[in-house]
Amino acid sequence: MSTFLSTVAVLLSTLALLCSGYAAYQVFTLQQTVSTNARETTTTSQTTSTQTTSNSSPTAVPPQPETPPSPSPTATAESKTTASTGIQPGQFVQPAFGNKAQVELLSVKRIKDPETGNRDVVNVQMRIRRLVSDGVSGLDVISISETSARNPDTSETFKGIGFKRSTGSVSLFSLRPKASADAYVWLRIPEGVNSLDIFVPDTGAFSNVPISS
Repeated sequence: MSTFLSTVAVLLSTLALLCSGYAAYQVFTLQQTVSTNARETTTTSQTTSTQTTSNSSPTAVPPQPETPPSPSPTATAESKTTASTGIQPGQFVQPAFGNKAQVELLSVKRIKDPETGNRDVVNVQMRIRRLVSDGVSGLDVISISETSARNPDTSETFKGIGFKRSTGSVSLFSLRPKASADAYVWLRIPEGVNSLDIFVPDTGAFSNVPISS
């Protein structure tokens, strides 16, 4: 009887050891699983943080080219004046009646004949300035209507349209010293002529004057 009980006790002890070993194995396995999951979570968090930092980094902006300075209003106005007249201020100046006066061409521009609609008319605008104080008489008169022109390429000559298409005449005697008067005359110039030699009475000749459109 005592032998049987001893055998049962040994079996129970062995069974208890087996159960204890199995339980220890389960605890070890659980610890390994928890440790692995923790490492994966940490790695995922670090990767996400790196991507977030990379995405939030400011994008480099390439340098923008410098904008050239805008032209001043004065320079723009002078460019427009030159383009519209075809000549520059002071470019065409000739003495008149010796040294008593001077004539400056202001504009030589092709326009449309209001009667025919053809663009075979050139409007010549000029400024007559008295230079001296003494020595001017009532006979010192510039007949603007008698202004003529010549094609420098073909030597063909042209005259004014008529007295009514001009200022008529300008008297130096009626001008004060250093004062000036503006005048104009219309010349009949065929289309295709782009420059002229212009002859104002009692004034030096103007050569190769461009015609603006």
